[in-house]
Amino acid sequence: MKLYIINGPNLNMLGIREPDHYGTTTYRDLVGLIDEHCKSRGVTSVCYQSNHEGDLVDKIQEAYFEGADGIVINPGAYTHTSIAILDAAKSVMLPLVEVHISKVEEREAFRQVSYIREYAEKTITGKGIQGYIDAINYLIDRFDK
Repeated sequence: MKLYIINGPNLNMLGIREPDHYGTTTYRDLVGLIDEHCKSRGVTSVCYQSNHEGDLVDKIQEAYFEGADGIVINPGAYTHTSIAILDAAKSVMLPLVEVHISKVEEREAFRQVSYIREYAEKTITGKGIQGYIDAINYLIDRFDK
C-alpha cells in the first residue's frame, strides 16, 4: 500500500508559525513521525509540501500515476480557496482524508469554507499532528476491510 501525504502553504513553518494553533513540532519531525508510523504498518508513504497551488495539483495527479492507494491532505490556506485542488482530487478518484492540525471550525469565519471537503471521505481537525496518524490509519483500515 502506498499513501501520499500532501501539505499546502506554510506547513513547512510548523514549530515556528503560531505555535498556539499548530504546536511546536517541526515539519521535519512530522514527516519523520509519518514515515515511522507507515513503516510500522507496512505502508509506503510519500510526504510532500509546497507553497504553490499548481505544485499541489501536480502531486495529486502524480499520486494517481504512481499507483497510490490514497491521499492524506492538509491544503493549508488553499482549503478555503482552491477549486483546482478539489478538481484534481475528483479527477484522480483516490480515497482522500482532509486533515487540519487546528480546530478550524472554532477559528475565523473564512476558515469555515473547505472546498476539498466536498470530495474528502473523512475530515479530521483539531487533533494536532496526531490527526495525520488517524488519517493514515483510517485509509489503511479502509482497505483491510
